Amino acid sequence: MLFRGQPGFEDLLAGELRAAGLSVTAQGGGWAATAVAPAPPDLCFAYAIHLAPAEITGESVNALAAHLLEHFLASAREERFETPWPCVFTTAAGLDGLGRRADAVATAFGELLKKRLGRVARLAVTEIPRGLGASHGLFVHFVDFRKAFVSRDLISGGQRRMADDDLAPSRSYLKVEEAYTVLGREPEPGELVVDLGAAPGGWSYSAAKRGARVIALDNGPLKGGALDNPLIEHRRADAYGYRPGPGERADWMFCDLVDDPHHVLRNLVVPWLEQRWCRRFVVILKFGRVDALALLREVRAPDSVFSRLAPDTRVRHLYHDREEFTLVGELSE
Repeated sequence: MLFRGQPGFEDLLAGELRAAGLSVTAQGGGWAATAVAPAPPDLCFAYAIHLAPAEITGESVNALAAHLLEHFLASAREERFETPWPCVFTTAAGLDGLGRRADAVATAFGELLKKRLGRVARLAVTEIPRGLGASHGLFVHFVDFRKAFVSRDLISGGQRRMADDDLAPSRSYLKVEEAYTVLGREPEPGELVVDLGAAPGGWSYSAAKRGARVIALDNGPLKGGALDNPLIEHRRADAYGYRPGPGERADWMFCDLVDDPHHVLRNLVVPWLEQRWCRRFVVILKFGRVDALALLREVRAPDSVFSRLAPDTRVRHLYHDREEFTLVGELSE
């Protein structure tokens, strides 16, 4: 299998794969390959998993495109194409010009496919479907100028680049927007969101623009679309000291604190989940100064608060994350 993640974090991706019992056979800028596994695990550092990838090689753009067409036609011989299908080309990081090479091969492949199967070519789209789960199509990942891995099936972890908003107070807004796609739901009008460590208010603004009521806790100021927003109540208070009132339960708890992740877990996340002060949560843990894989093992351990109270929690290194990963989940009833 071929696993793709964020460039610069391929060592963590490979380490997570080994921890899952997989043998890493090769890796490069933003990717790692393993021997065949009975079932792909749920991973933090993988954006996408290419199932049963075949290796395509060629010395020229036209040769690569021709070999790719041959592979596609052979594998799709019994298929019927009635709806749009993903035809996605990606590249390893760190090789100047590889993106242009992949674009050229994609164009040449498209022209060849149009000549052979015009209707099928017209139904091709260049993006993986939104959200997480399995997709069937054609997924081509170039690892150098003469070699690509091609798969017909892909499992997406849900990570993707999000559109910015001019009123968003900070780039962290993009992280919570992306987290919604991983969880598969977002705040709704009238729901209550408690944003712990809110300033400058990107996450609070994200919830308020959907009609949710927000309690934003931070001694720092709110900015942009969060400032003086009628749906956002800014309380200048420390996130660690806040406790909901008797019988009060938030629909969402947000937490993106620049602090030691074990301190955040022990003194904030665990009380919120064990006391059931929220129904759903989006939490970011910074691993820049700790062992990221050890922290990942800790949150996934059978006795962790997430395993005990929110067993469907998803842990993802988002497209918009750096040295941190995001946990999204819902407490079991």
